[in-house]
Amino acid sequence: MMVASLTHNVFAELVNTKFRVQLDENKTGETELVEVSELLIFPHQERFSIVFRGPNEMQLGQGMRRFEHDGMGDFDLFIVPIRQDEQGLYYEAVFNRFRGHDQERPVS
Repeated sequence: MMVASLTHNVFAELVNTKFRVQLDENKTGETELVEVSELLIFPHQERFSIVFRGPNEMQLGQGMRRFEHDGMGDFDLFIVPIRQDEQGLYYEAVFNRFRGHDQERPVS
């Protein structure tokens, strides 16, 4: 099993691709990654969000979900339903994490 790298760059390359989400022990549904926000970088922190769209018939509540992508492997995300339109239901996952010293970029 592949270990997913949950970085802004990885998700940005996968916009408009399909992800499977675990609905229960035996069933998965399909979502599409439709949006990756700008990456905000601070001296000791980075922040971005991603938005998936699923069908209107597949209503997921807020919480941890197992996702799978052919290019990324399996990973867990905490998602929150944020809106609905004729194309489907939208779910957001927010990444807000500390940056290590090795990730800091010099200031010019």
